[in-house]
Amino acid sequence: MRRGRAVAAVAAVLAVTAGTIAVTQLGDDGGTAPGGAKNTGLPPATAPVERGDLQDSAQADGTLGYDRQRKVNAGAAGTLTWAPHAGSTVERNERLYEVDGHPVRLLYGSGPMYRTLKPGDKGRDVEQLERNLAALGYTGFTPDTEYTELTAAAVKRWQKANGEKQTGKVGPRDIAFAPGKVRIKSVETPVGDLAQPGAPVLTTTGDERIVTFELDVAESALAKAGTKVTVELPDGTSAPGTVSSVGRTAKPGKDPQDDGPKVTLTVSFDRPEKVGGFDQSPVTVNLTGETREDVLTVPVNALLALPGGGFGVEVVTGGSVREVKVELGMFAEGRVEVSGGGLREGMKVGVPKI
Repeated sequence: MRRGRAVAAVAAVLAVTAGTIAVTQLGDDGGTAPGGAKNTGLPPATAPVERGDLQDSAQADGTLGYDRQRKVNAGAAGTLTWAPHAGSTVERNERLYEVDGHPVRLLYGSGPMYRTLKPGDKGRDVEQLERNLAALGYTGFTPDTEYTELTAAAVKRWQKANGEKQTGKVGPRDIAFAPGKVRIKSVETPVGDLAQPGAPVLTTTGDERIVTFELDVAESALAKAGTKVTVELPDGTSAPGTVSSVGRTAKPGKDPQDDGPKVTLTVSFDRPEKVGGFDQSPVTVNLTGETREDVLTVPVNALLALPGGGFGVEVVTGGSVREVKVELGMFAEGRVEVSGGGLREGMKVGVPKI
């Protein structure tokens, strides 16, 4: 996670400056901090106090891929005689693979095809099959949970249209269910090898382009579902997207040096046609969080840790310098929101020499 809010950097800056700060009495410099004494030692460089909007942002490394990855297991034993090539798309009633020259066709549904269906059978898998038959134009029955002779007649018409033996029965050697059309990610059993029931034949995905990335739990407010993001793509272009889901379970991060718990987030693209054919490619996700409007800010490295507690900056006027105490607000974009100390837009504050 590469954070726009450089809190870690702030801690490092303050750790160094805290040991080098001179104990001074806050003084008056044109109304900036009444009662202070002037410090004649000028800082090595200065930066202006700016007024404007400060936007909390962050970047995360993500992976561009496809949604709904799943394994397709063989429904019957035999030699795999045909498989689609990686990257192709299979839709309803198209061949998903072949065993012993017999095609296994794709139908849509959330449940598995786990048994051979015949007249008299009942269950949700029956209804799932019947809805597919109806969608393909093989009707004459009411889609429900009962496999009747009318269902069998529709199955025979479907088998005839596909050049198969008309048995009126259908099972795992004939069809496989998936939630929708699938994209072939990889072939797990090479053509010519033996397919075993329950063993993977294919790995498929959906056809929607997505990005997955991890975010510190502490930063999760930056990326709630519905948050707009920009994704930097491998070809150097960028595409707008939206956080579509946020994981509910926090897990240790992939970086062994980062012990903070992470949640996994998913981004959907607003214009997926602009994404191209990249798969399993590294991308950068740019997130935008809170915006503070019309605030005073100074560079993060202008901050000093004051001996008596709190934070301050060195205000430089002409050939003199004084420390003033400030209250800190939001950190973002290498700057920090400050208030108090009589600060005004355009004043100069001390910073380390670049």
